[in-house]
Amino acid sequence: MQREWIVPPAVVDVIRFIVLAAIVVVFVVMGLNHFRPKPARIMAKMIPPFLRFERPFRPIVLVYFTGACEVLGGIGLAVPVTRPAAAIALSLFLVAVFPANIYASQHPETFRSLSIPFWPRLAAQVALIGLILWVGLL
Repeated sequence: MQREWIVPPAVVDVIRFIVLAAIVVVFVVMGLNHFRPKPARIMAKMIPPFLRFERPFRPIVLVYFTGACEVLGGIGLAVPVTRPAAAIALSLFLVAVFPANIYASQHPETFRSLSIPFWPRLAAQVALIGLILWVGLL
């Protein structure tokens, strides 16, 4: 008889909690980073030219807006009643900001360590979305 390897539900719950806590911390900290002057200027340069507008949606305003989305999304994941909505919103958010990641990947001379090659970045983004949906919806 072949033995099945089943992870006890309590272990899965602990793993899910650890992943949830890590995602909450990452989104809140990274979101707050959008409000620091130097990182905000660099992030504003990451916005692709086709998304750069004049008032009221200048690149720096978009950086502040995305920072607020990250902070609120992270907090939303931490609160059980808002967790499903926050998981969906953060997943859509990650899709919406991906053009900036593509632009940065195409300009390594400008963005240096922020310029993660396209395919690894895409894989990481998909994995992150999967984890967010796992902790937020299941």
